[in-house]
Amino acid sequence: MKIVLDRPRCEGHGLCEEAAPQLMHLDDDGELVLHREEIEEADAALANAAVRVCPVAALRIA
Repeated sequence: MKIVLDRPRCEGHGLCEEAAPQLMHLDDDGELVLHREEIEEADAALANAAVRVCPVAALRIA
């Protein structure tokens, strides 16, 4: 499983970071940083939660 960020679409709302802080964070400039693209099965629920809360659909699971 892989989480994919559409960087131009991301507006830095931070809801995804709140849903899955183990997988991503906003840097000092408000840019989303994925800690890793490959998601282990144990983190699948967190990744899916982050995708669901993004108001601009900048994240997806592949």
